[in-house]
Amino acid sequence: MLKISIGSDHGGLDYKDEIVKHLKEKGYEVTDVGTHTNESCHYPQYAEAAAHLVASRACDYGIVLCTSGEGVMIAANKVKGIRCGVGYSDEVTRLMRQHNDCNMIAFGQKFMALEDVLRRVDIFLNTPFEGGRHSYRVDMIKEIED
Repeated sequence: MLKISIGSDHGGLDYKDEIVKHLKEKGYEVTDVGTHTNESCHYPQYAEAAAHLVASRACDYGIVLCTSGEGVMIAANKVKGIRCGVGYSDEVTRLMRQHNDCNMIAFGQKFMALEDVLRRVDIFLNTPFEGGRHSYRVDMIKEIED
């Protein structure tokens, strides 16, 4: 079964906890890097921790959350080997995997309904990378990192 890292700041904590339950019910192994309280904290720390688990291959995929999803997405993408997008629609979530081979997804708790987020988690984890012409483009992204 896939191993999933997950992290959020206080602005994504409620959804993070719901996603963890959802994933465990489906049999995924989950590494929750925090936060675990509603106290104000710094989202880059949690995004980086979740991203390093994916980049090191300790986890297959990662999920990060904050108020908008943007901050954690930006922070996660600073880790070499990470391709993270904001899952703001079902189709974009599908395309992140099919075309971009994203290995992380970000969500914004304040701007997304929980049922949409849970559905998009499933879409993300169950959509394969198409390869083909997209492989060349993903390789171009990897070259930018180097």
